[in-house]
Amino acid sequence: MSSKDIPDVNQSRMRISLCDLGQRGYDIETGSGNLDRIGLFLSRFKPCSRVILLTDANVRALGYCTIVERSLSGAGFDVCVESIAAGEPSKSIETAVKLWSKLLAAGIDRKSILVSLGGGVVGDLGGFIAATYARGIRFFQAPTTLLAQVDSSVGGKVGIDLPAAKNMVGCFYQPLGVLIDTDVLNTLPEVEYACGLGEVAKYAVSLDAELFGILETNADKVRSRNSELLKFIVTKCCRIKGRIVGEDEFETTGKRVLLNYGHTFAHAFEIISNFKLPHGKAVAIGSIYAAKLAKRIEMVDNDFVERQIKFHKTIGLPVELPDELLNTINWNNIIEIMRHDKKTEAGNLKFVLPTKIGQCKLVNNIDPKNIIPE
Repeated sequence: MSSKDIPDVNQSRMRISLCDLGQRGYDIETGSGNLDRIGLFLSRFKPCSRVILLTDANVRALGYCTIVERSLSGAGFDVCVESIAAGEPSKSIETAVKLWSKLLAAGIDRKSILVSLGGGVVGDLGGFIAATYARGIRFFQAPTTLLAQVDSSVGGKVGIDLPAAKNMVGCFYQPLGVLIDTDVLNTLPEVEYACGLGEVAKYAVSLDAELFGILETNADKVRSRNSELLKFIVTKCCRIKGRIVGEDEFETTGKRVLLNYGHTFAHAFEIISNFKLPHGKAVAIGSIYAAKLAKRIEMVDNDFVERQIKFHKTIGLPVELPDELLNTINWNNIIEIMRHDKKTEAGNLKFVLPTKIGQCKLVNNIDPKNIIPE
């Protein structure tokens, strides 16, 4: 497969409708320059008494908050801006209490809309605030990182962390819509771009062989952030996740859990690093550990593992924990953290594991001794 096999995504905008969610369905619109259009996009949801624009310090410094605030004000919305510190520690009950109090003081009511402008932390936290304040106000996603664009902004999972378990407090709460501007990816720091690629690789390895082949063949364009390829990647990943969420919105059939390839390892690695290991990189590393676990229980062969490792390296993803974690890791502690994973039932360790490129399944009753690397 060559670069000419990348589907044509030169249209200025692409719309993906999650119609399978019925009345909770919404549009995901991808394209260039979309932040300037957010006021027009949200106008369909009037009347609206006020818009709360939630962002973080990094996004604000880049000027994206100003663009969105101007677009919303130009469309006739009364806007108030709230900013949080960038980073995973902001996904806490302490931050939530501060935001609830600020919304109350600002007179926010049920006809208001909360707009999350930022990465996964802002999206998860903003959705949780919207779902819980006044028993639920409307919210909208405007993701600014690759990770948020391809994954966390889609599907309605919102929440905050506990000290011992990531995303353990939260709910399913669908947004009004998702507006994705791929132009903002040009300003992403390398570490944030790699984090997004960690989730993209997850989709490719575990759910979509076509995506894997395109990325494998066009690794140079992945690393150079080719705009055509990025539009395709974002749209493709949103379609994959949108389809799965439409089939299993509340994780009742076992379909949606397949989106968690590598995540059981990843969340444990994040916790032992005190969240110094970014989520997307943790997912990339966790996916390699999951592949090796699958090999140990004879679900895949060594060729699969080596191909995934080569794929990760080719597109610039890590395949092993940083030395400071690798040299001090206590696997008994890791396993104990895994017992708090949301997939665990009555101590039964469950993992999403690959069967071949583009396919995976949930495996129950994993023996803890098989989790520990050889």
